[in-house]
Amino acid sequence: MKITDISTESYSWPRLKPISNGKHTYTHAGLGLVKIQTDAGVTGIGLGSTSGIGKATIEHLKPLLIGEDPIDVERLWHKMWVPKLVGRRGITTRAISALDIGLWDLRAKVAGLPLYKLLGGYRDRVPTYIAGGYYVDGKGLEELAAEMASYVQMGARAVKMKVGAVPIPEDVARVQAVRQAIGPGVKLLVDANCAYRYYDAIRLAQRIEEFDVFWFEEPVAPDDYEGMRKLAAQTSIPIASGENEYTRYGFRDLINTQAVPILNADAKVLGGVTEYMKVAALAQAYDLDIAPHGSQDVHVHLVAAIANGLILEYYPHEFDPMWGKTYRTTLRLNDDGTVSPPEAPGIGIDPNYEALAPYRVD
Repeated sequence: MKITDISTESYSWPRLKPISNGKHTYTHAGLGLVKIQTDAGVTGIGLGSTSGIGKATIEHLKPLLIGEDPIDVERLWHKMWVPKLVGRRGITTRAISALDIGLWDLRAKVAGLPLYKLLGGYRDRVPTYIAGGYYVDGKGLEELAAEMASYVQMGARAVKMKVGAVPIPEDVARVQAVRQAIGPGVKLLVDANCAYRYYDAIRLAQRIEEFDVFWFEEPVAPDDYEGMRKLAAQTSIPIASGENEYTRYGFRDLINTQAVPILNADAKVLGGVTEYMKVAALAQAYDLDIAPHGSQDVHVHLVAAIANGLILEYYPHEFDPMWGKTYRTTLRLNDDGTVSPPEAPGIGIDPNYEALAPYRVD
């Protein structure tokens, strides 16, 4: 079997209202697809950066992959990753990630197995948290509390909220309101999206410890390893980080801080499924957990495949008007607050092209 063609598609659509985290505001949602075609009639679909620099990188790598056997994922990953030119960090690595995810989708389809089974098949239900609690115009404490309580009513056993965009006393009040709304039996995660200097992260952490916070995600800049160490020494709340980390080398350095017990590895960022599995194995050697950032459709397989998969991030319909329309089948919460990976061969992604067509941008 040989790769015969590689193409990309990008889609973008406006959100009902812009949403903000500790540092950024998002007005649109979107989808990037990579399609890897073969002479056997099997097509792999990858997700990731497929516009701008990402698209240019994929076009640059395309001649390296045409004519190759797509099953040889390890060799092809190293053929693409030439860090002097492409892939050390940033969007070029994200483009490699999209291609690699497509190769693994294709590999699993050829094997006739869902991806999680091909990778290890540790479980078929994964613990899950609903990600919400964004800053939105007009959302006060009452609205925030109602939003987070609604996720519990949906069946969530864990929820995440944003911090970092308002003064610390206001965020303390927000965390308190959410804890009161969801009750004591639901895990509460907070995410600053790198908004703080370490000293302010310490101030916030010490003031919200009483609300039984499960983790404090991305409290400081991704390269501020020393800040993570200083924060970890001053709080009982576990630090989670890594959604902006690249390749096994970046995670090696993050692990060496001894400050981050929960790694938010993102296969769409760090180098794809190939590199993700190496990061997961490295984390196992240190008894650290993996709780991937973003893209539940890919990561449900990757959490289900490994013994140290802690929890899956799950985005609800509230923030995306195309929720339930992007794919022909949509992942949903089980009655125990978990999510199960699809049993179809591959990743199980089947884009709903009719619904997506009006939003095609590239």
